[in-house]
Amino acid sequence: MDRDAAALAPLRQELKEAEIIQADIEAGPWPLAGRAFDLVLVSNYLWRPLLPQIMAAVAPGGWLIYETFADGQQSIGRPARAEFLLQPGELLQACQGLRVIGYEDGFDSVNGRYVQRVAAVRSPSTENGVFQRYALPG
Repeated sequence: MDRDAAALAPLRQELKEAEIIQADIEAGPWPLAGRAFDLVLVSNYLWRPLLPQIMAAVAPGGWLIYETFADGQQSIGRPARAEFLLQPGELLQACQGLRVIGYEDGFDSVNGRYVQRVAAVRSPSTENGVFQRYALPG
């Protein structure tokens, strides 16, 4: 999903079976209302008003993988504006209701930037009182 049609064009060519959505999620309605996914992946993006919708899009037994810039990045480059930088623990706080498997907050020396990243899973739903099972890779 992106608001830029030109950015989506190569994906439309390569990923024929994928659902590609052009939407301005900051100015328009959330285009995934009522939908949930086995994997929600967010990279280098932060718009705080959408955090609840992003978290709600994780299906029972589904995963959230989220990484974006954190406070401290302004000391070494862009983005530098506070509205684009997570405050300490902010991403972890947004994951309430999910089981956090891994979380990092600090300087990523490999990529030379300050980030917060999380891997979290929503508890599987129950059906007839029996938990649905899921397997972790590896």
